[in-house]
Amino acid sequence: MKNILSLTLLLLASFSAAKTEDAILIIDVRTPTEWDRGHLPKAKHIEWQNIGEEITELTNDKHSTIYVYCRSGNRSGKAKLILEQLGYSNVINAGGINEAQSFIDSKT
Repeated sequence: MKNILSLTLLLLASFSAAKTEDAILIIDVRTPTEWDRGHLPKAKHIEWQNIGEEITELTNDKHSTIYVYCRSGNRSGKAKLILEQLGYSNVINAGGINEAQSFIDSKT
C-alpha cells in the first residue's frame, strides 16, 4: 500500500511539473534570419509585428505565462504591449537573447 501511495504522489508531482512547464510559453520575436542563427531551447518563433494574429496558434489562454525576447528588448517590448492589448495578462519582456535564458531561468 505504501508503494502505491508513493507511486501516486510521484506521478502527481511529475504531472504538475509538466503542466507548469507547458503553461510557460517562450516566444522569439526576431526576424527569420535572426531565428535561424540561433534561438533559445523550447522557444517558438513569431515576428513581433505578427504576434497579434499568430498568438492563438500557440495559446488561447489569456492567463498563461508568456516570455517574449528579441535581440535587445525593444521588439519584445512592442510584442508585450500588443499581447497585453489583446488581454494576455502575464506577458514578460525577457529582453535580449543574450540575457533571456538567464532571466527566464531565474523566474521559473
